[in-house]
Amino acid sequence: MVEVRYFAAIADAVGKSSEHLDLPAEATISDLRHTLSRTYGPTLDPMLQVCAFLIGDELTRDVTTPLTPRVDVLPPFAGG
Repeated sequence: MVEVRYFAAIADAVGKSSEHLDLPAEATISDLRHTLSRTYGPTLDPMLQVCAFLIGDELTRDVTTPLTPRVDVLPPFAGG
């Protein structure tokens, strides 16, 4: 089980700030992206392609990175 937390635009797109997903122990960011696309539809794909993922203390976009029990999905932020 993986706790997935969503922030900013990705939270708006999925309609929630977090959820628990039943993914295999060896699941990667790629597996998570595919699961989210299947769950929320292919219109989410372009946003997922530019998101960064916080895995433990590491912020990454490497889709081969194994998941940890908690993953934060972070879209690009804009500000001023």
